[in-house]
Amino acid sequence: MTKERIQKALARQGLGSRRQIEGWIKEGLIKLNGADVELGQRVENGDTVMHNGRKIIIRDALQSLPRVLMYHKPDGEICSRSDPQGRPTIFDKSPGLKHSRWIAVGRLDINTSGLILLTDNGDLANKLMHPSSQLQREYAVRVQGKASAEQLRQLTHGINLEDGEARFEDIMYSSENNESAGPRGVNHWYHVVLIEGRNREVRRMWEAVNLRVSRLMRVRYGSVMMKKSLRPGQYRELDGQEVRELAELAGIEYARELRSGTPVRKSFRMTKHKPAASRGHSGGRSGAASGQGRAGGHSDSHSGRHSDSRNNSRKNISGSTPTGSGRRKTGHEKRR
Repeated sequence: MTKERIQKALARQGLGSRRQIEGWIKEGLIKLNGADVELGQRVENGDTVMHNGRKIIIRDALQSLPRVLMYHKPDGEICSRSDPQGRPTIFDKSPGLKHSRWIAVGRLDINTSGLILLTDNGDLANKLMHPSSQLQREYAVRVQGKASAEQLRQLTHGINLEDGEARFEDIMYSSENNESAGPRGVNHWYHVVLIEGRNREVRRMWEAVNLRVSRLMRVRYGSVMMKKSLRPGQYRELDGQEVRELAELAGIEYARELRSGTPVRKSFRMTKHKPAASRGHSGGRSGAASGQGRAGGHSDSHSGRHSDSRNNSRKNISGSTPTGSGRRKTGHEKRR
């Protein structure tokens, strides 16, 4: 491992943002091998860092693959690491990490459920979230009323929001769920694709064409599709091939000989947040390979929709061809 600045190494291992870590260094809250630290000081593999009683061993980013969790966030959970109001967070059921901590790839608001990715690698998280990576986010949306052809045209050609123009890359009508609701159903399901993640963007876009979202669930991020078997409150760890496919969409390639690290006990979780007593036990099983924490509720009838046969029940109504790769197509690819 080549030496790197301490704030970069600790941010990569999920301790905090580089700006946060720089602040802690200035306040004298971080020790390196038992000594005080200066900004920009370089560390190497095996160095020991102490922060507020926590011991972090600097590890080489090239020794193992990043770990990535696929988590099914239920309604009512927040994406912050802690909450003054004592509300449950997406980190409550995560498996333990000994010398790093989980970083959320993006956010979902408290009333939005579905797929959220967690990783122990800050560099990978930043690349997956950065707009330049053009990664697709797919949502299942239930709206009150059926969209007209003009409303769909506006949503795919561009809507002016208060923070700039926004548009869906694709809209698909979810025929299977709409047929099960009956011909007189008030609610209609659609699948929409975005390549950015502004605050409440999906809801605001539908509201801009006078349609109200009554349920919102993210079902895909890049190449990762949420499985039918993953119940709300459960997680599954991606295997090596899945991690590589996701990383390659963001422009990162990992050596083929690298393997993921081994899950550790939950008692090593690097967070001071404790779930409120009224929420009962926070834990999930520490073995991520089992694919689940303790279930945080039951999915509704729509959760069975996100399976490998999903395209059979969706009708493309936006006039575009779904890319299916998890990445926005370039102009050259579209011309072909």
